[in-house]
Amino acid sequence: MDKDQVNRILEGLQNDLRTLIVETRKKYASVKEASEEVLTKLKNPYSGSQLTVQSLRNITSPALYPLIQGCETKDPKLTKVCLGAIQRFITYDLLDEKGAKYVINVIWLLMENNVDEVKVLQTAALLLTTSNLVRGDSLSKCLVLCFRLHFAKDATIGNTAGATVRQLVSLVFERVVIEDASSNEEAPTAGDNNFSDGNKEFTKLPDSPLKTLKPSAQDAFSLFQDLVMLVNGDQPSWLVGMTEMTRTFGIELLENILSTFYSVFFKHQEFSSLLKERVCALVIKLFSPNVKSQYRLAIGHQQQQLQAQQPITTDKPFFPVSMRLLRLVSVLVQKYYSLLVTECEIFLSLIIKFLDPDKPAWQRALALEILHRLLAQPLLVKSFCQSYDMKPHATNIFQDTVNSLAACIQSLFVTTPPGLASSAQVGLTGSASSSSPLMNNVSIGPGITPQAGFYYRGVWIPICTAFTSGQPKATFLEMLDKTDPPGIQDGYCMSVAYACLLDVIRSISLVVQNTPSATSDLSTSSEKAVVDDDSFSIQLVNSSWCGLLAALTLLLEASTDETSTENVLKSLQTFASVSGRVGLTTPRDAFITALCKASLPPHYTLTVLNASSPGTATNRVTQPRQQNTESYSQHIGNAGGNTNANIETEFRQHLIVAVGSPLPTPSQPAGSQQGPVVLTAKNLQCMRAILSVAHCHGAVLGSAWHMVLTTLQHLAWILGLKPSSGGSLKSSRPLVEVSSATLVPSTAAVLADLPVLSSMLSRLFESSQYLDDVALHHLIDALRQLSQEALEVAYSNREPSLFAVAKLLETGLVNLNRVEVLWRPVTNHLLEVSSHPLNRMREWGIEAITTLVRSAIQYEYATPLKENQRLQTLLISPLNELSSTSFADVRQKQVDCVLHLLHSSGDIISFGWPLFLNIIGAINNSQGENSVRSAFQCLQLVVTDYLPVLPWNCLPLAVETTGKFGSQTQDLNVSLTAIGLMWNISDYFYQNREILRTSLCDEKNKVFPDFPGVPNMAAFDKLWMCLYTKLGELCIDERPAVRKSAGQTLFSTIAAHGDLLHHSTWQAVVWQVLFPLLDNVKKLSGQASDVKVDTSGSMLIHHSRNTAQKQWAETQVLTLSGVARVFQTKRPMLQTLDEFSRAWILLLEHIENSALSKNSEVSLASLKAFQDVLSTTTKCNSNESNGTGCHDDFIWNVAWKAWLQIGTLATSPQKEERVTYIPSQPFLTALVLIFPGLFQHVKSRFGSDNLQMLCTVLQSAVSVPVHGEASPFILPSVNDPVLTPLQEGVLLCMDTLQRDFVSGNDLMKSMIPALFNQLLVFAGFACQAPTFGQLKTKSVNSFKGMQSAEWVTLNYVPFGEKCLTMAVHLYGKTCQEEVVNQSQVLTSIIRCLRLPLSLKYDCTSQTTWRLAVHSLLHVLRLGLPMARHKPDNQENNSNLQETMLPLWTEITLALDEFLFPKSVPLANQTPEEIQSDELLDCQVMELIRDEILPQATFYPPHFISKIMGLLSKGSIHFVPPVDSETGPKLREEFARICFEVLLQFSLIHEEQRQQQEQNKMSTSQSSQVTNQLAITALLDRFHKVLAAFAQDAKTGGQCPMPRYRTAEIAFTLQGLSSLISALKKIPTNKVNPLTWRQLISLYPHLVELTAVDSARIGRNLRDALCQYSDLLQPPVAGALPSINGT
Repeated sequence: MDKDQVNRILEGLQNDLRTLIVETRKKYASVKEASEEVLTKLKNPYSGSQLTVQSLRNITSPALYPLIQGCETKDPKLTKVCLGAIQRFITYDLLDEKGAKYVINVIWLLMENNVDEVKVLQTAALLLTTSNLVRGDSLSKCLVLCFRLHFAKDATIGNTAGATVRQLVSLVFERVVIEDASSNEEAPTAGDNNFSDGNKEFTKLPDSPLKTLKPSAQDAFSLFQDLVMLVNGDQPSWLVGMTEMTRTFGIELLENILSTFYSVFFKHQEFSSLLKERVCALVIKLFSPNVKSQYRLAIGHQQQQLQAQQPITTDKPFFPVSMRLLRLVSVLVQKYYSLLVTECEIFLSLIIKFLDPDKPAWQRALALEILHRLLAQPLLVKSFCQSYDMKPHATNIFQDTVNSLAACIQSLFVTTPPGLASSAQVGLTGSASSSSPLMNNVSIGPGITPQAGFYYRGVWIPICTAFTSGQPKATFLEMLDKTDPPGIQDGYCMSVAYACLLDVIRSISLVVQNTPSATSDLSTSSEKAVVDDDSFSIQLVNSSWCGLLAALTLLLEASTDETSTENVLKSLQTFASVSGRVGLTTPRDAFITALCKASLPPHYTLTVLNASSPGTATNRVTQPRQQNTESYSQHIGNAGGNTNANIETEFRQHLIVAVGSPLPTPSQPAGSQQGPVVLTAKNLQCMRAILSVAHCHGAVLGSAWHMVLTTLQHLAWILGLKPSSGGSLKSSRPLVEVSSATLVPSTAAVLADLPVLSSMLSRLFESSQYLDDVALHHLIDALRQLSQEALEVAYSNREPSLFAVAKLLETGLVNLNRVEVLWRPVTNHLLEVSSHPLNRMREWGIEAITTLVRSAIQYEYATPLKENQRLQTLLISPLNELSSTSFADVRQKQVDCVLHLLHSSGDIISFGWPLFLNIIGAINNSQGENSVRSAFQCLQLVVTDYLPVLPWNCLPLAVETTGKFGSQTQDLNVSLTAIGLMWNISDYFYQNREILRTSLCDEKNKVFPDFPGVPNMAAFDKLWMCLYTKLGELCIDERPAVRKSAGQTLFSTIAAHGDLLHHSTWQAVVWQVLFPLLDNVKKLSGQASDVKVDTSGSMLIHHSRNTAQKQWAETQVLTLSGVARVFQTKRPMLQTLDEFSRAWILLLEHIENSALSKNSEVSLASLKAFQDVLSTTTKCNSNESNGTGCHDDFIWNVAWKAWLQIGTLATSPQKEERVTYIPSQPFLTALVLIFPGLFQHVKSRFGSDNLQMLCTVLQSAVSVPVHGEASPFILPSVNDPVLTPLQEGVLLCMDTLQRDFVSGNDLMKSMIPALFNQLLVFAGFACQAPTFGQLKTKSVNSFKGMQSAEWVTLNYVPFGEKCLTMAVHLYGKTCQEEVVNQSQVLTSIIRCLRLPLSLKYDCTSQTTWRLAVHSLLHVLRLGLPMARHKPDNQENNSNLQETMLPLWTEITLALDEFLFPKSVPLANQTPEEIQSDELLDCQVMELIRDEILPQATFYPPHFISKIMGLLSKGSIHFVPPVDSETGPKLREEFARICFEVLLQFSLIHEEQRQQQEQNKMSTSQSSQVTNQLAITALLDRFHKVLAAFAQDAKTGGQCPMPRYRTAEIAFTLQGLSSLISALKKIPTNKVNPLTWRQLISLYPHLVELTAVDSARIGRNLRDALCQYSDLLQPPVAGALPSINGT
């Protein structure tokens, strides 16, 4: 700075200080003193030449403090002076950072005290704009100061502060731009970043993003973040001190920042992350309907107070906020789309929702302006489609946008305010009156109003705003000064939506066509966007066509001026062209359909083009059209009824230019009458558009030709254009009828257009020769469809149109040079025409075919027709195809034509034999017997005389034709004769096999049908396959005689000539002849009726064949036996096939299904076939031992599974009492007898699961009852121990199993327990017969006579006893096996024996329980030694004891139940039988004495105790309830043996005891236990006998006791004497004191017996009392000598 500048600055400061001194002289002494002190320092002027700014700051800095003190006084006058001086400080750049902080603090103080706010704002703005001293918190405080003043009550201060805030916020971000520029980093422009690939990855906003930013960027980041928080209603983190904030002001600041400083957000990742995470979330939140639109947002401590002052808000949208939010969204989408792809998806979805009809009008207008701004930019449209609609899991935003736009347009006609509806009358009336001079001027369209707008269903919507294409302009988005929703001009929303719709189509077209204008609008980069991805173009069209079509169709219907109509038509044509260009047929057809519907009268849209409407979108298009039709019809019908109707009628009358009759269509009901229809100028305008599309884009019309030609046909019919000679169209009547002259004005222009239209139609078909083959096909197909519709009309006796038929013939004649292309479609349709019931149509069709064939044969081809077999066949084939008609005249002409060709052109038509055979074989059941016989005579002639001269390729056709005659139902003799002809044909094949093989090998066998599975089948084999296949088809004929003859012929032919076939051909025989035959027979058999056949007028039928079901059963038996015979005779060859395993499985499945049939004939035959096949397999296996073990294993496994399946399903018990099916005994016997032979081949793989399933089958089979009718032939008598065949078969199976199991390997032996279980189950049948499900049966005992309605249970006694004997014998063989012992087989046997042992005399047969007791004795003698075995390991010993517990229980229960039965012996027993029964009881006691008690040490104590109890119980005589002379005899011998055993094991001699002590045997302890138990049991028995005898003697008086009681008491007294004598010899300490007490307790009973007068009792009593001499006092150890003297 120079000297003068410094002096001026110092002088100014001195003046300010002087003024301050003057103002503070009286009141503020401290300020005055400070000012004077600083003024003294500044009085010396500066005399130097130069001075730096820093030096000047040092000099002047003391002057700032008095100024700050002056401001702190808050005196207005003084404050004004001080702020002025401070501003001078700032202007001269005299402040340093410290001084700047002082200044900010003091102006903050002034702001809070409302002192000179304007000066404060000026000071703050000047401080920030002149230097960069203020940063960080100081900057934040300064901005907060301005924000708070913006919300001051004074409007001037508020507006000033608002402008200051906007300036300062921009200043903060300008510093960032300058900061970035100074770092030599080029900031990206908007053009570089707006529309990138959208793949930029964002990183989450870090916790401390400021660390990575420079100072200015930090301030800007903090400011932007707090603005977002303030708008969101949150507490700011940097702008500390904010008390309130308006959401509108905050959104404006955000929009200003984002629209101006986009380079900052693209350059800094922190800003972009903040934009993505905070701003977008804020926008989404504010758009949410749950957020209430509040004008002011309270901050901090002011929140409650301010909210209390505000009125209660509602959920209705707030216009200022919504409008600013949409502006913000527009900026985000346009400038930040590449950064915010996902967020923009949400924004666009929200904007779309604003178009809903329930939204306010102003909100819809805002949304439409936004969408128009976005969709008018092609690159944005492209980006939307690429980023959303082309992504697999993204929302179709572009599609939703277009659909919502279309829905909005439709809703405008529904939700239009009443004002628009009422204005329709004025608009229409005014337009009609104003345009009346122009009504007759065809050039502008008669009756079309010049007023642009749309009229639909009584609603008139004008176009109030004109938009330039591709240049949107907004109105409501710029109303920033409005706080209330503005009024919407009538038609404004429609105008914007209409312009937006046209611009969408323009953008799509530009993007798809890739024109330069598509990229020059928005991109400033050097590269031009290139759209070369077909998938993108397809998606773009797919996403938009539905909505565009719906909207454009509605606008086309509602348009009232020619310009709007033309714009809509051009848009439809443009989009149809775009769709065709990208190859999308559905949208192309939909838009063409819309054009076609618009060209026809309204009601035609409901009947003509509905079948042609491709997709649901076009169906949606018809809906508004239909509604308008109804509206129009209603107005016409009610003409004159009201004002609107009159207006509508007048409006429509001016549009009518032609009246005609409608063309009948198939969709109209027959007999319906239609009035005349009218065409309007708009219809003809659309017709010209259709003709333009057809001529210009015919190559891409494809299937849309049908819609175009349909429309043109109906228009030509209405206009009176009918086909004439040559196919051209001429008017057949005047355009305007006399009756309608009053309605239709003169239309000279339309009359002049008719020749032009006719000429265009004629050229359309004449130029078909220039179309490519594909386009020609589409054209012909469309003509065929039109002709088909005409045929349908003719069916209802209505006049059909000849338009399509004439043009079809014309098209065919002009394209004979490529006859191969069009011949088939043209002639096929003409054949259909020739079969029409209408004579005129049918005759014309036959003549047309004749004309085409004649012209085609006379045409000169490049290759002569005689040498061209393919073309010859093609041209003659229509004659052959006439065979399908049912008209006799057509058939006759066909045959006559063939005969004529054979006579006249036999040399040329050398390839006609196949066609001739087809014509001969064209028979059906409706032709009658005469026709069939005549044709069959021709066939007989061919087979008998011309078969050798037939070409080899005709032989299959000859077989086929013969088969047809075999299957016809008119004449049975013809069918049987035809089957005989097939045998003749087979003989011809066999006799000429060498010649046929040679000729067939030289030619390609393409005439033969393909036989899957054998690709390289020889042609000769194919010939045989044709014969077999046809015979197989005849085998399932509905007539039994034909089936039988065909089946016998088939299997005989295979047996006789099957060896001629190659090995691989048998694969086809098996899979394409035999098994399909089995399947079909099975299916038809199941469907056959069981109603008796009506035999009236025919021969008698046996009762076994009197129903269709029984007849089919015969066929089923024949077929299954035949196939099984083939497998039997051809087995060596069949087994070498690759799929023999599958064939084997399938054959067994059929056998299985047949075996389960309810028909006994079929089921028995299937088992016979099963047995035959298995026996054949056995023979083959025995003859071939070439290492096919695995294959044989598979065969036998499948056979085993089939047998098991048959057995399981056939023997399943009944679940209900109602009987459905129960197999017979012969069937079950045959089934069971198959198993022994089958088991020999599967036993190596026979496991426990198989055994379990086998046992289930055998048990179920043997449980099946016998029907009462069959019982006399099967059931033996009850006393006749004869087994039924089924029971013998089951026993044979069990015997086979037990023999193989015993001698087999470990696996076999492991199944022995299961075999035991089944044998024991069978053994139980001897006592309790099995049941068969819930079926109620009668036992053989109660069954009497032939009672057909009852089921009888078999006699199972012999069977059960045989099984029990087998089980006992098997145990004798296997008792040493470990698996038998571990499985507790002995326990199971004894458990099984308990039932007959417990029943004893109640058994059905007395032999049962005797066999059971013998079995028990036998198995116990075998099993007890094994049970006594103890393992060495103590742990194993304890486990064994636990497992053996059930055995001991079962043994004791069995012995107890047998020895002491509940049943009473039979009354008629002889003494020998009684003695024999007692002998059995004694044998059981002997078993206990010999096998159990001597080895008591190896048995559990409780078991020995129970055995002793049995001995004690048995030693007591049973007192019979009847007199002993007449009642049963007592078991005296049995009781004696029991007592002796008890006594035997209770006495131990001294020498035995001494010997035990010397040898120290381990069994001494257990023997003592046994003896003690025996003594206890014996004493208990003594007590009971003595007490009972004494009581009976006392009560009996002088009556003598029975002999057995006397013997019993004598024997008891002898035993007691012996017992006491033995106990005396035992040391005292070895005898249980309880024993002594028991002995002493007997003494009173002995004394009572002294009164009995019996010499025998007295003698024994005396001996016993003598033994008590030493027992009168209990002995005491040590006090007295022992009883035995030791």
